[in-house]
Amino acid sequence: MHARSLLALGLAALALQGCLARAAVDVVTLPVRAVSKGVDLATTSQSEADENRGREIRKREERLGKLERDFDRQAERCADGDDAACDKAQAIRAEMKAILPGVPIEPERED
Repeated sequence: MHARSLLALGLAALALQGCLARAAVDVVTLPVRAVSKGVDLATTSQSEADENRGREIRKREERLGKLERDFDRQAERCADGDDAACDKAQAIRAEMKAILPGVPIEPERED
């Protein structure tokens, strides 16, 4: 009975050493992992930057498309003699000119 207790105590001591060593490693590496996580959150990876740029370009293209449709409507009304529509068409055209530099031009395909 006494030998069994000593054997169990010995095994428990060996098992605890591994747990204590692992806990010590966790405590030592915790600041490094915390700083690394902070740097990851503070910086933007290249793929994230590319995704953000693509999203912004798509928003500008969508806005430009809406402005073109609005401009066409207002230009038609302007041609029918509506002075207010002429003013709106000019304002829309100015906004389109401001957005246009931010929209990349795709090369024409040779089919």
